[in-house]
Amino acid sequence: MSPRIGVTLPRDLPIEQFVPFARRAEELGFDELWVIEDCFFRGGIAQAAVALASTSSITVGIGIMPAAARNPAFEALEIATLAELYPGRIIAGIGHGVGGWIRQVGAHPASPLTLLEEHLTALRGILRGNEVTSEGRYINLDRVALEKPLATVPPVYAGVRGPKSLALAGRAADGTILAEPVTPEYLMAAVASIAAAGEHHMVAYNFAVIDDDPDAARRAVRSALGWFGEPELLAHIAPLPFAEEFAARRAAVSTQAEFAADLPDEWVDALALVGTPERVRERMAELGRAGVGSNVLIPIGEDRLLALDSLARVLGD
Repeated sequence: MSPRIGVTLPRDLPIEQFVPFARRAEELGFDELWVIEDCFFRGGIAQAAVALASTSSITVGIGIMPAAARNPAFEALEIATLAELYPGRIIAGIGHGVGGWIRQVGAHPASPLTLLEEHLTALRGILRGNEVTSEGRYINLDRVALEKPLATVPPVYAGVRGPKSLALAGRAADGTILAEPVTPEYLMAAVASIAAAGEHHMVAYNFAVIDDDPDAARRAVRSALGWFGEPELLAHIAPLPFAEEFAARRAAVSTQAEFAADLPDEWVDALALVGTPERVRERMAELGRAGVGSNVLIPIGEDRLLALDSLARVLGD
């Protein structure tokens, strides 16, 4: 089966474009729409509720909600409500969150791995209709259960990136959301770390620009790639054949903009989905063969509605 194709709803999209973007994504034929919960833009649950209410069939994913910022019992109530209203259309993404933001709000745990595993285990148990009692380091619940079991249980994915967190995702989640950039090399390393016992769905985010002129596509996406040289993305870059030169180039410049401007074209092609519709389809198929179940495209440009229409060219007829 070919991977599903989704698109992210930009975190900073002007609010008057929110509903038109969600409706247009469905109208164009995208399988999934992923809303982003980043500090300090918009909340994931609220966005998902509006996107679901504004559309009729597209699957809406939340990618991601930080475990440290929520109680899993009350989080389960929110997700269960959406699952009752829109059965089979909601995916909950949970992760560590960005460390700096979690520290900024005073919620950073001493052991992010322990917290996330306890949180995912409790959340999935509640959503599956179990009565959950937990006496953990972070999560303490006493006979928590939904009053009405769900007819359709929504999947819970872990949004993580490093080997230890990926192994946790294999144990405690239904799938994994991999943030950009996702290359076949990084994906294969991630899948090896996950080693899930059963079916495990892999979601891959990537910046994307579709243009019949590959050079124009690279120019459009290049500025978004500057932060790929930062330390927190090391796990994504380490498996690549040019990882050492990549790190050396980043160390040699002082700004992300300088780094992005100097990236060789072949690196841009590896780190984003760029070029003609045919070339991007080939790249997504390559990711599919490496284990991706959902390719999620991140639109680039000032006019994201226009970018959305351009990205839909990869959907074919």
